[in-house]
Amino acid sequence: MPLKKSYRVITASVLALSSTLALASEPPLVSVASQDAFFENLSKHCGKAYQGKITLDNDPSDAFTDKQLVMHVRRCSDAQLQIPFHVGDDHSRTWILTKTGSGISLKHDHRHKDGSHDELTMYGGHTLDAGWPQVQSFPADQPTKEMFVAAGIPQSNGNMWQMYIYPEKFTYRLVREGREFRVDFDLTKSITPPKAPWGYED
Repeated sequence: MPLKKSYRVITASVLALSSTLALASEPPLVSVASQDAFFENLSKHCGKAYQGKITLDNDPSDAFTDKQLVMHVRRCSDAQLQIPFHVGDDHSRTWILTKTGSGISLKHDHRHKDGSHDELTMYGGHTLDAGWPQVQSFPADQPTKEMFVAAGIPQSNGNMWQMYIYPEKFTYRLVREGREFRVDFDLTKSITPPKAPWGYED
């Protein structure tokens, strides 16, 4: 099967699975105390938006340079948090944290301006250990690795995403061999929430 066709099939399969999960009843709540506490620490900021800045990037991209960076804890339930990450006028990114009953899943929902899914979307990882109330780590899961290989970026298979939540700061971090990206958000001062991210409605 040609690479491009294979890549599209994998992406379609991931989207279909995501839709099926969305229609299913909410998953059991996480029972690990540290993960419950992490989820609750983020939930306390539901409805609020915060400005951030890149504090580490060893491969800078024009997509982030001189752009306003905003996270918005936009939608919250007992089982899921939806957190759009706005980069200037680019409203394509939403982080989705979901309790699975065996931990917490992190997915990156990437959309086009018309609301349709980007070809590289719903990738992410799942916790493998209890973590801490302030920090959880999400190594790339198998569907994500297959998606990255099909997309021609197998080096991303080593991706580890991390989120840190402290009283005054929230951090999103991506790290793998030879690559590190980190953006910190100031939780001491909320700002006016942005409009809905692409593909979502207010």
